[in-house]
Amino acid sequence: MRLARIGTWPRLLNYHVITMLIVPERDIADLITRKVAFDAIEKVFAAMESADAYNFPVVREAIGHEDALYGFKGGFDRAGLTLGLKAGGYWPKNLEKNGLINHQSTVFLFDPDTGKPSAMVGGNLLTALRTAAASSVSIKHLARHDVSVIGMIGAGHQATFQLRAALEQRAFKKVIGWNYHPEMLPNIEKVATEAGLQFEAVDLPGMAEADVIISITSAFAPSLLADHVSDGTHIACMGTDTKGKQEVEAGLLARARVFTDEVAQSATIGEAQHAIAQGLLAERDIVQLGAVINGTDPGRTSDTQITLFDGTGVGLQDLAVAAAVVDLAVEKGIAIEVDF
Repeated sequence: MRLARIGTWPRLLNYHVITMLIVPERDIADLITRKVAFDAIEKVFAAMESADAYNFPVVREAIGHEDALYGFKGGFDRAGLTLGLKAGGYWPKNLEKNGLINHQSTVFLFDPDTGKPSAMVGGNLLTALRTAAASSVSIKHLARHDVSVIGMIGAGHQATFQLRAALEQRAFKKVIGWNYHPEMLPNIEKVATEAGLQFEAVDLPGMAEADVIISITSAFAPSLLADHVSDGTHIACMGTDTKGKQEVEAGLLARARVFTDEVAQSATIGEAQHAIAQGLLAERDIVQLGAVINGTDPGRTSDTQITLFDGTGVGLQDLAVAAAVVDLAVEKGIAIEVDF
């Protein structure tokens, strides 16, 4: 194995490249920042809407072992010449049994000119950062500017990433939180305290105080109901990425203007699947967030309108942040180069 130097990243070379770069999970935290993730996600959402990038059909299955969900998300960004996939899923017993986080994944990038593998990148931290970046992009483009209270539903590993990213988008004054397991709420209280903000644990009806709500759970039954949400609120639903999962009442989507990362996923495996099945929402009424970023859709149209972002998580998000990490690893000379 050799450490790659600037200029050896296969995207910068011709078709004679026969090496692959590896950026291990242990190196990711020192390479990527929330801003890098945010910029990559905002850019790829815009490219998706412009048809410069597209996602491949998602494969996601219960494997019948350890109650795990495993699958693949991939895509191709023509503008950025980024081709690849993320393999991984959710092992709900990992933390308790193995001391590992429950979400496990790895991103593989390929040279679009030859099909040769060009990079393998640890995907665990990247998944948390890109998911948080997606909700924060939605807050930037859809939340009111006079917000003061953010509500968090969920207090697990990813919730802390969500909250830190969200706090960078608006001048919040208070954080409120609810979780199925209240003993986990100190996770998000710590983030609020670090930011100098008041924190309060509330019951679900108490979410009516929030101007922005982020839901990040793995639930298969709704917790947030339509009457828990006040007019003018922006909601980011970030946990539903599988058929059957559900975080919010379907009737809430009927009250809201619904946005998403990708309409096809929203309608089939995202939060919108339930509202569509109940006839409360039509697929044609869901707007891709990229249209707001590109200026072809107005986004929020009034201060009393409820906006909801159905963040299903698309493969192109993973590829965008992974490609950014490889670039940074090459610049710093820490990418591992292997013959392949």
